Amino acid sequence: MSADVSGTAGVDLRPEDVMALRHSVRGPVLEPGSAEYEAECATYNLACGLRPAVVVGASSELDVRSAVLFAVRHGLPVAVKSAAHQMVSSAHGGLLITTQRMKRIVVDAQESTVRVEAGVRWREVLPRTAEFGLAPIVGSAPDVGVIGYTLGGGQSPLLGRTLGYAADHVRWLNVVTADGELRRVTPQSEPDLFWALLGGKGNFGVVTEIEFEVFPVACFYGGGIYFAGEHLAEVLEAWRAWLPTVGETMTSSLGIQRLPDVPALPEPLRGAFVVHLRIGYLGSAADGAELVAPLRAAAPVLVDLVGEKPFTSIGEIHMDPVDPMPYFDRSVCLEEFSEKTAQALVELTGAESGCTLANVEIRALGGAFDREPEFPNSVPSRGLPYVVFGFAVGAPDQAEKLRADLARVVDGLEPWTAERNMVNFLSPDEATDTEGVRAVYGAERFDRLAAVKKRYDPTNVFRFNHNITPA
Repeated sequence: MSADVSGTAGVDLRPEDVMALRHSVRGPVLEPGSAEYEAECATYNLACGLRPAVVVGASSELDVRSAVLFAVRHGLPVAVKSAAHQMVSSAHGGLLITTQRMKRIVVDAQESTVRVEAGVRWREVLPRTAEFGLAPIVGSAPDVGVIGYTLGGGQSPLLGRTLGYAADHVRWLNVVTADGELRRVTPQSEPDLFWALLGGKGNFGVVTEIEFEVFPVACFYGGGIYFAGEHLAEVLEAWRAWLPTVGETMTSSLGIQRLPDVPALPEPLRGAFVVHLRIGYLGSAADGAELVAPLRAAAPVLVDLVGEKPFTSIGEIHMDPVDPMPYFDRSVCLEEFSEKTAQALVELTGAESGCTLANVEIRALGGAFDREPEFPNSVPSRGLPYVVFGFAVGAPDQAEKLRADLARVVDGLEPWTAERNMVNFLSPDEATDTEGVRAVYGAERFDRLAAVKKRYDPTNVFRFNHNITPA
């Protein structure tokens, strides 16, 4: 059963309604048919376009409050867009709040905290914290928005196994709820809402500002090692056997990639089928090189980009693409990664598999990802040792084939699949399926989230997301 994310296309806004909205906010108010509207609605995934009835380009928390109050008054559901890396609905018939104009960043080096507004991306935070030798729990793609990433948990390819999820280190959040109230939410002031926001992925209001802890890390040993795709079985087996031998200061993942033939890639990788081994280590370069030696010896190396780097280069671990493109994706968490699992992955994605996916990656979790934080949150993937993410590039007219290719890989891993999953990796199809979202969180956690939703958003105003319907 799917959630109702179709919006309320039957609600007609009169010109005088839109004019009143314009007078109530400082940022732009945009309607379909203009170039400004199209630019404001642009997404990272070109296969997931946004078509709201009206857009408010919020410049402040006051703009957000005015937009939410207007939407509720006129019966419009609300969508929120910051960096637009994970839009799961077109927001058709709704009101879209964009936050890209809300860019304040405050670094408190003495307290080791950072405060950011809703439009800030990680790439804007990194140079600011680096000035003080401090590091946030940023993910594999520094171009994503800080708040959206954190509300879904936030899994770091470098600090995660040592420190846990980004959500685990949030001090407070400012959020505009469906009643138009601006709330400062802390573990002490509103513990249920604090718990639900961090992991609940935008279901409970518009988070306008957030404060989180940062840590004394200035550099790391890491990057990627590329092997030819025909050596997938050897590299997978070496990596699988190696993982239990390393401590929590080592985080690693492996991508099975069919790379595009583009000039931006070095010659050995251009248009190639490769295995991309990713390393993020918090010790010395000498210790890191010793730890990684068995992996380097697994097969002939095409390109080795692992070395000592400043923390600001954390994006070089995964080398995630930064330019918008049309794509489809699926994800699943695994209960184990055994020899049989590795063999199945080779059969599903190897040179003889017929796999067309641009990337199938498996990330090793564990360590601090499994530990409950001081102030609990609703992140559902604790205790799961691996997450697999499949990524298929193609236009919407290829959707049926690409979804089938993704399903073949995901379904092929079913013997080892967990019901729960990592929220930030859910595809639009997964995120808008009510029963699927319930399974991702688990029944007990979902029911608690639904109860919090009923209290703070009883009419499901915020439903263009990984929707949790009110109890």
